[in-house]
Amino acid sequence: MTKAITRVAVAIVIFAALCTLAVLFAPAETEDPQAATWYSVIPPVLAIVLAFLTRRVLPSLGIAIIAGGLLNHVPQAPLSAAAWFEGFKTAGTHVTATVTDTTYLQILAFIPPIFVMIEILIASGGFRGIIVWLLRWIKGPKSAQAATALMGILCFIDDYTNAIVVGSMMQPITDRFRVSREKLAFIVDATSAPIAGLAVISTWIAYEVGLLGQIGGTLGIGKSGYAMFFDALSFRFYCLLMIAFVFVHILMGCDFGPMKTAQERAQAKGPPEDMSRSSMPDTGCSSSIKNQESSIEKGRAINALVPLAALVLLHLTGLWFDGTAKLRNDMNQWQARSLTTVAQDMPAKPLDIETLSPVSWIYWREVIGHAENTPLVLACASSFGLTLALIFSQLFGSLSRPVIIHCFKRGVRRAMIPFVILILAWSLKNCCDDLRTGEFLTTILAGRVPPYLFPPILFIVASVTSFATGTSYGTMAILMPTAIPIAFAIDGQAYGLTTMISLGAVLDGAIFGDHCSPISDTTIMSSIASSCNLIDHVRTQLPYSLFVAGLALFCAYLPSALGLAPRWSLLLAVTIMVCFFIAITRLRR
Repeated sequence: MTKAITRVAVAIVIFAALCTLAVLFAPAETEDPQAATWYSVIPPVLAIVLAFLTRRVLPSLGIAIIAGGLLNHVPQAPLSAAAWFEGFKTAGTHVTATVTDTTYLQILAFIPPIFVMIEILIASGGFRGIIVWLLRWIKGPKSAQAATALMGILCFIDDYTNAIVVGSMMQPITDRFRVSREKLAFIVDATSAPIAGLAVISTWIAYEVGLLGQIGGTLGIGKSGYAMFFDALSFRFYCLLMIAFVFVHILMGCDFGPMKTAQERAQAKGPPEDMSRSSMPDTGCSSSIKNQESSIEKGRAINALVPLAALVLLHLTGLWFDGTAKLRNDMNQWQARSLTTVAQDMPAKPLDIETLSPVSWIYWREVIGHAENTPLVLACASSFGLTLALIFSQLFGSLSRPVIIHCFKRGVRRAMIPFVILILAWSLKNCCDDLRTGEFLTTILAGRVPPYLFPPILFIVASVTSFATGTSYGTMAILMPTAIPIAFAIDGQAYGLTTMISLGAVLDGAIFGDHCSPISDTTIMSSIASSCNLIDHVRTQLPYSLFVAGLALFCAYLPSALGLAPRWSLLLAVTIMVCFFIAITRLRR
């Protein structure tokens, strides 16, 4: 009770302090009725504070949307019943505009098929077949850990699938070689959300590309969500460094902090007695693991390899057709205009796709970045992958109709969380657009925050928010529409270095919390699938996560914001990481 009261008090103080700062730093009043006002920050601030307080993102976003609708009308006539009615009506309009937008619907159409396909691949034994095939070369503790990490990378398509499949399948192997359950849970957790967040094909991509495309359209950047995703990819330092950390620390064979104690205990006494999953926190995935284990005893890798390969190939093919058509059309229009326009009035010459090699990275970056129908391509690819998964489950898995129906139900149910969060996130974005929140924040912050400090600060804010709320999706939804316009203004209303680093900082900070927060679904699923106590998992992996976050902040985000090329920032961070492990190894001799 005392903790709850303290949390409420802290939330009220934070909310009041932020509103007070907005009032104090608000620009002078003007006669323009459309000018952004200080209370335009209330919806996103309310969403953040409520998420901290309740640890529930969906109701927090919903309340923030309602508050935004009311703020459109009530401040002008607070005692008018009509104003209150119009406020609620406006809040509903924001949601209606989202669910009737063609682009949004295409993005949402991608989500259920991909989740159902994952359930089919698990039930038909496809993932188990891949794992069994790859486990033949395991000879000791290091190779067992390396194989677990490799499995985590190969299961790039979804963080939930990664945690459930890799954790439950690798547990007997790591137990045999006396790798602690805490270490297994860490490796599973560290190669779930970071990999899914980076993968071009995953259950995360529609969400990330949707948010990026929306903010790009609002700011008039002139780039697709995919193009912005690729621009931010070089600045995803936490995810990249976490993956590097997993393999470096496995190769060096050196643990520190509580993880070292857990490893020494496992090596001295062997693995702990298998904990009953019924005693673990109920997250809804325990039954999935049990069903999975009983239904895929004779898994065949082809059940997963063919649908996944078809999904990737169809997606890339669709993007290639779409992107090359756009590039060629731009070139044809430019050439036609050059015949009737003087040289000094001509726009910059677009990229000539014919001059690039199809096997070069630049070629594919430009092609995918210029694709205009990525949501539709994603939806078609996921539906095709699901169709093949069903066909191969019958040809080689012989799944019964009740099992298939159960997979559809589970997949659709799992898809509802990102489905609803996306709708609410876009609706909150519409609400902030109406109140001109971005314009207000830009006015008060542009020129006050040095460009080189904004991305590191943003990474910290996103990390704290995601750790407190346990969700990366919610953190991205809250911070993307409010923080990126500020970065855009700091860049001088241009799509520059600060904006691109800030995109990576929001996405990476959001994943930090999803990776190590004790209330994160991925964290809980990793502990359950690995038969590791949740608190032990969080306690042992948190020093590792904080170490990597510190490297990302001071050795990557800050130097990159100062102008150092991202590859050199990444190399600097990895070098310091390796030196750290070498120093620990020598001190223990």
